[in-house]
Amino acid sequence: MKLQRMNRRALALGALAVSGALALTACGSDETGNPDGGSSNAAAPSNIKCDDASGQVLADGSSAQKNAVDAWVKQFSAACQVEINYKAGGSGAGVTAFTQGQVPWAGSDSALKPDEVAASKKICSGGQGIDLPMVGGPIAVGYNVPGVDKLALDSATIAKIFDSKITNWNDPAIKKLNPDAKLPNLKIQAFHRSDESGTTDNFTKYLIATAKKDFPYEGGKAWQAKGGQSAPQSSGVAAQVKQTAGAIGYFELSYAKDGIKTVAIDTGAAEPVEATVDNATKAISEAKVVGTGKDLALELNYATKADGAYPMVLVTYEIVCDKGNKSETLPAVKAFLRYAASEDGQKILAENDYAPMPEEIITNVRTTVESLS
Repeated sequence: MKLQRMNRRALALGALAVSGALALTACGSDETGNPDGGSSNAAAPSNIKCDDASGQVLADGSSAQKNAVDAWVKQFSAACQVEINYKAGGSGAGVTAFTQGQVPWAGSDSALKPDEVAASKKICSGGQGIDLPMVGGPIAVGYNVPGVDKLALDSATIAKIFDSKITNWNDPAIKKLNPDAKLPNLKIQAFHRSDESGTTDNFTKYLIATAKKDFPYEGGKAWQAKGGQSAPQSSGVAAQVKQTAGAIGYFELSYAKDGIKTVAIDTGAAEPVEATVDNATKAISEAKVVGTGKDLALELNYATKADGAYPMVLVTYEIVCDKGNKSETLPAVKAFLRYAASEDGQKILAENDYAPMPEEIITNVRTTVESLS
């Protein structure tokens, strides 16, 4: 009963912070994915360690993890007197804001490049920016084809669709992969991201790794293939797919809502693999740490053919200084990242269509978070 009373007091004290944080987050982002911060409506975990965290923290970056951050903010701000304003302007915007010293941490679906690490040294006094893999998940390929409830595609066909080489839904290549589907004579409307995006980077990395002949591009955060239509951020692409007959687009599984159907990927495994949290975690478990020092950047195996491993995945990194963090924001940033990496924080991911990090990876993240200074 004493613990319950303490929790009630903590929730009461945190109510204003929750309201402010969620309002700020909504105002700072174009994303509309999950305004309630996901399905985690329980009271804030009593074991969140706030330390000396207080005040307000501005962050920016990956829209892919926006729904995850919303869920974390809801729980964290209920326990600690901290407002987290995560703008979710995209990975490119987040990295730029971080390296320019505008935010103390950023989210990116791609690890820092050498020039970005060099830039970070100017704002990380005596240190540098590092990548902490915190959120995983499948990049779903959503489609809107009337009368087609199930659809399987392989990487070559996806590449040709998004490079305007396959332009109609009853194309022989699609028919061959879906012999039982009633594919209509309908023009394909392929949507990609208009902003620089780690989602685009990982989506194209998959196509380059598995269908280079059909997707002859260098890849990166900016879209390079020919044709198609664009929309801003994951929510924008998902909205276009939902409202456009014949549409197809890519976005995180958490945006495949309200009846949007997703493609199963024919990887060469026994069966086409569905875009699910568990299938994504299985693929991420094959990743290797390629960062040095405290940097935990990963190399994903996009070409996996393991049964039940969904290969089109991304990992969102929280980018922060290993040393030289600003004293006024370090306690709050450290406490928030500690919670995000905790067992409770990772559990929330699965409840919101994200993939928790494999245990070996998240254990290293927890150790690194505690060392931030």
